[in-house]
Amino acid sequence: MLDKEIKAYNNKQSAADKKICNTLAEEIDKYLKGSENKVWHAHPVWFIEGNPVAGYSKLKDSVRLLFWSGQSFSEPGLQSEGSFKAAEKRYTDVKQIKKTELKRWLKKARDIQWDYKNIVKRKGKLVRLK
Repeated sequence: MLDKEIKAYNNKQSAADKKICNTLAEEIDKYLKGSENKVWHAHPVWFIEGNPVAGYSKLKDSVRLLFWSGQSFSEPGLQSEGSFKAAEKRYTDVKQIKKTELKRWLKKARDIQWDYKNIVKRKGKLVRLK
């Protein structure tokens, strides 16, 4: 079930971006059953056992879907993001969301995880969990 803050986040977006956000939230929630979801650092994020695995955020020109361990997925549709293991996909229209692709990525988000939960404790060193 979606956190009320995520619903509020989605409702604040323009009509086109709201469709993207609602679709992403629905699909992420469906395929990451049992995960915790909340607004974290001002953006919707899904966690497995306290570890962030997927989320999205409104950027100036698009909605960015982010997978914290996405660089390890070996998926051509995802672009590297940042200096750790994250990868992203950006959307400007809900029609760009390919649900079969998203389902595959979300399965990998569950199965392939780096330990972001303890990154501060490990002084910036990431350790593979799964």
